[in-house]
Amino acid sequence: MIDQLKHLRDRIDVIDSELLRLMSARASLAREIGQIKNGMAYRPEREAQVLARLCKLNPGPLANEHIVRLFTEIMSLCRSMEEPLTVAYLGPQGTFSEEAALKRFGTVVTTLPCTSIDDVFRKVESGGAGYGVVPVENSTEGAVGRTLDLLLQTPLKVCGEIALPIHQLLLAHHRDLTRIRKIYSHPQSFSQCHEWLNVHLPHLTGEARINAASNADAARLAAEDENAAAVAGRKAGEVFGLTVCAENIEDDPNNTTRFLVIGAQEVAASGRDKTSLVISARNRPGAIHELLAPLAEHGVSMSRLESRPSRAGLWEYVFFVDIEGHQQDPKIAQALQKLREVAAFLKVLGSYPVI
Repeated sequence: MIDQLKHLRDRIDVIDSELLRLMSARASLAREIGQIKNGMAYRPEREAQVLARLCKLNPGPLANEHIVRLFTEIMSLCRSMEEPLTVAYLGPQGTFSEEAALKRFGTVVTTLPCTSIDDVFRKVESGGAGYGVVPVENSTEGAVGRTLDLLLQTPLKVCGEIALPIHQLLLAHHRDLTRIRKIYSHPQSFSQCHEWLNVHLPHLTGEARINAASNADAARLAAEDENAAAVAGRKAGEVFGLTVCAENIEDDPNNTTRFLVIGAQEVAASGRDKTSLVISARNRPGAIHELLAPLAEHGVSMSRLESRPSRAGLWEYVFFVDIEGHQQDPKIAQALQKLREVAAFLKVLGSYPVI
C-alpha cells in the first residue's frame, strides 16, 4: 500500500511540474499580449469564450463550475500581468457585491469598497476604478431601483453580468439564540428570511429587527454586541469573527441576485450574448405595442421587461428590456433601428456575454 501511494504521489509531482511549466508559459504570453494591446486587459467576450470552450472539453471528474472557478483565477492572475485592474463594488468588505466581483474577476485584482451604489458609478465614471459591480435584481425581491435609475443617466456601458446564489446565515458571538436581544440586517435580507426568523426567533420582532446599510455592516454591528445577531453572508461572518448559528435561512432556496459589471468599453460579440436597453413610449394609443412589435417582427427574444418611473414627469415610465443576442447581430440591429423610429427614447445600455 505504501509503494502504491508513493507511485501515485510521484505521478502527481510530475503533473504538478508540468502544470507549473504550462502556467509560466501562459503568463509569459499574457504579458506579451499586454505589451501589444497597451491596455484593455479585461475582455469579457474572450474570457466567456475561453470558459465555454473549456467546459465543453471538460472530461471530468471536476464539475464545470469548478473548472470555471479554477480558470477564472488563472485568467485573473494572467490579466494582472497585462494591466493592474481595480474593481469598485458596494461595500464594505464582506458584502455579496464583493463576492460577486471576485466571482467574475478572480482574486488577483484591487477591489474598492464604496459606500453606495452611486459611489460605485462615480468611481468608474471618474476613472478611479476600471469597472464596477452593482446589484440590479433579486429573484425574490425584484429590481434594485437605484441601479436602474443610474443606468439611465450614466455614460457607462454594461459589460457583463453575474448571477450569485444568495445564502443567508444567522451570525452571532455564540449559538444560544435565547440570549439574542436584537438582530441586524439589510432590509432585503430581512424580507428574504422573514418566515425563518418568525419561526426560530419569534421574540425578535418590531424594533428588535434593526436595518443596516448592508449585510457586512450588520455583521460589524453584531460583532460589537454579545446579545446581537446578524443576517449576512459567510464572508461577512469571517471578516468580523462571528459564529455561524444557522445556515441557509433564506425562505427561497433558489434565492439569486443578478449583478451587472459597468465600465467604459463596448464589448464585442462572444457568440452567446445579451443586450440591455431602456426605452420609453410615445403618449398615444397602442404605444406599448409599438415598442414590442419590432422585436417580434425580427425574431428577437425578450428575457426581461421592467417598468420604472422616468422622473421626467408624473406617471411617465421607462422600460428596461433584456433581449437575446448582440446589438451587432443583423436581426438585433434591424430591430433596434425600427425601435428608434417608434420610441420616444431609446438607450442601449450594452451587449455582453451570457454566462
